[in-house]
Amino acid sequence: MSIRDAALAGDLNFLEDVELGAWLTKRRWFASKAREVSAFGAIAGVPVRTEPPLFVIALVEARFHAGTHELYQVPIGLRPEQDGWSEGVIGTVDGWTVYDVLKDPEYGRAVLDLMRAGREVESAGGVAIFAPADRPLPESVVDVRPMDAEQSNTSLVFDDAAALKIYRRLEPGINPELELLRFLTEHGFAQVPALLGHASFTGRLMEATLGILQEFVAGARDGWELALDEAPQGGFIDRCRPLGAVTGAMHSTLGSDASDPAFAPEEPSGESLALLTATVDDEIERIFRDLRDVPAVSPIAGRGEEVREKLRELSHVAAGGKIIRTHGDYHLGQTLLAGEQWMVLDFEGEPGRPLPERRRKRSPLRDVAGMLRSFAYVASAGTLLRGTATPEGWEAAAREEFLAGYFEHVDPALLPPGDPATQTLLRIFELEKAVYELRYELNNRPDWVEIPVEGIARLLAEADR
Repeated sequence: MSIRDAALAGDLNFLEDVELGAWLTKRRWFASKAREVSAFGAIAGVPVRTEPPLFVIALVEARFHAGTHELYQVPIGLRPEQDGWSEGVIGTVDGWTVYDVLKDPEYGRAVLDLMRAGREVESAGGVAIFAPADRPLPESVVDVRPMDAEQSNTSLVFDDAAALKIYRRLEPGINPELELLRFLTEHGFAQVPALLGHASFTGRLMEATLGILQEFVAGARDGWELALDEAPQGGFIDRCRPLGAVTGAMHSTLGSDASDPAFAPEEPSGESLALLTATVDDEIERIFRDLRDVPAVSPIAGRGEEVREKLRELSHVAAGGKIIRTHGDYHLGQTLLAGEQWMVLDFEGEPGRPLPERRRKRSPLRDVAGMLRSFAYVASAGTLLRGTATPEGWEAAAREEFLAGYFEHVDPALLPPGDPATQTLLRIFELEKAVYELRYELNNRPDWVEIPVEGIARLLAEADR
């Protein structure tokens, strides 16, 4: 069988001859660079374009010696070698150049055409479904460009009007971002880039979301970068109350439909906080056992059991409120300021957690805690990144303004009854987040360890009052 016929039939065994695995492990979005891969294999392929250049969505499995595996979406292009194509080349096989198709603007246009037509594309490995939403899709796209500064996924921008996000690591089930964007768009929440369409895969091995198409917010400023720019002069604080208001309205919308089982607010079970504390307990035990002797850790060195005990004490007095679908990974980097209006994006949840866990209903205060921790990072990151200190009291003022806007706009039925219980539950989630941050910084950015250390020390002091 020729390479062309094999690609169109979804038989991608020829990718072994171009050492796709070696290319894959060098990508920023490959999640397990520190693990030894025992084998790579293309388990399914779906053709997107059937005439040269050929475009195929490859589902590639990375297998590890421990018996586990990960699945990645790798859209590839194939052009005859005589075309002289040189962008994103992975290798050559039997007279064909195999390349990263995200370097080819024609791929984005092909996917957009399939989505606009609501097409289903079948192959031996399964079916790719391209579905539009209830809003018009861009016509006659001229410019297609990759979005800069990405990590776990890849996005293409169409004429600064729409963005196609391609999920790289795939897990069985619907991606929470598709669920949440669809729900928020359908329920009239305007502070998200509206969902325009999506792509999914269905086969004998799994069903998974391949990507989403949503509005592109042109000219907006990233919340994290904006805070870093303005905080050294004492600015940004006036933006925190409107951001809190948008956050409260988002949670109110997510908890507004009791008829939808996937989104209906629920009473937390008696085991929900116990499960949270058990999870954080395990995290604390592993982190504090492995703490290295660095000066930044000294305020909490040897206090692992104290952290665990305070967490247990807090969990006994925090109760009430509702659990709903939430953002799941909420911080300033997930926000945009468009003019004077805050927008919220990236609803996938924490990328390191399994998909079922990212779809779990939680207290909305967990999102709030994530944003409060983001303010703590701004207060320290100005010095670490740019050598510009943030004025004393900036973090406290940002927290106060954000919380004021949030509590003014969130449905109070979603929160525990009374301010003391609400503040206690918020401290639990802040502590959980700070412990998660400590592990991350120890492994990735030792110079930043002092930020979660200061947060943990402050939360311990507050719990003693």
